[in-house]
Amino acid sequence: MRTLHFYLTRQVLTTLLMTVVVFTFVLLLWTVMKEVLSLVVNRQMSLISLGKSIGLLIPFVMVFALPVGMLTATLLVFGRFSADNELTAVRASGVSLVSLVAPVFLLSIAMSGVTALINMQWAPQCRVAYKELLFNIRNERPTTFIPERTYITDFKDSIVYVRKIHGTNLEDVLIYHLGVSNHVEDYVRAERGHLTIDSDNNEAYVTLFDGYRVVIKDGKPSIFSAPESQFSYPLKPVSNLNHVDITELTFWQLWEEMRELEERMADPLNPDTPGAGRAAHRIKQLRSLRHADLTSPLRVQVHKQVAFSFSCFAFTMIGIPLGIRAHRRENKWGIFVAIALVAIYYSFFIIGQALETRHELAPHLILWVPNLVFQAIGAVLLQRANRGV
Repeated sequence: MRTLHFYLTRQVLTTLLMTVVVFTFVLLLWTVMKEVLSLVVNRQMSLISLGKSIGLLIPFVMVFALPVGMLTATLLVFGRFSADNELTAVRASGVSLVSLVAPVFLLSIAMSGVTALINMQWAPQCRVAYKELLFNIRNERPTTFIPERTYITDFKDSIVYVRKIHGTNLEDVLIYHLGVSNHVEDYVRAERGHLTIDSDNNEAYVTLFDGYRVVIKDGKPSIFSAPESQFSYPLKPVSNLNHVDITELTFWQLWEEMRELEERMADPLNPDTPGAGRAAHRIKQLRSLRHADLTSPLRVQVHKQVAFSFSCFAFTMIGIPLGIRAHRRENKWGIFVAIALVAIYYSFFIIGQALETRHELAPHLILWVPNLVFQAIGAVLLQRANRGV
């Protein structure tokens, strides 16, 4: 029996490792391509910073990769186990299915613990550190948001094009100023320029040298010399690192802030209330909600972190009997079923978060529905499979 347990656990662990690596790579590649790859291509981020950013993103994507890997591993392993008639041989030896899969359930509980640690502590911390890294890169290298040979529309009512960038020095700069209906009213072209960033006011100042200005009025251009000119542009808002989003708070930070917010609402006029400053900031964010709803988004986030930590166990409960009932060796089938189940599971979390401000609908309880449903269906299917049905 011990040999059989070791064999089955080893098969699940091996498949789990491979699937987690694949899913982590896919999710990490998507995140990197979406957020930081453009900075590397435009030589605005060093390879060392890229390595740091990838390292900080790994826990963030592992939150999703580990449960999906556990589901895929159970579907594939028990599908092959059933298709090769190994399950029939085990039953003929008098071993019940429940006792056979006991080590796999223990493994899923252990993986749920790892998921809880990542989801409730490491992932939020790494996400905040990742944003701080990008924030520091922008402060140290103010031209990080200006790629070369690209039309930049981040500036308000202007389009900027820079052919070459050397630190804060710009070469061959072209600035279009937009008017009504986003039509070009005038543009400035200069051989060189200099960029200064005012992080406190979130403003960019561009000083141009040796240029000229073309004003278009009634369809007729007029050219003016511009030996030196300066323009200021408001930048896109940068996340305030002092007040992170509630999705980037750890479990204990969420719990503490929810408690502080409740105390603040109980005595809003007392400035000495613990956490008054932070709670006041959150109250301002949620000022459109009713009094009873103020802590609802925080409560939803707390339940999301806890509920999602049980996903490995829920996926194992339903993955084992589905793999046995499928009685197939094909990996494509297992991956397809895994994707379908994951889509159903995550849909409840999407609904719960979309209703986070609707306190009367108890959105935090919606997050527990997929765990309960998957475990209940898995228990019924497992019992039927144990009886040979």
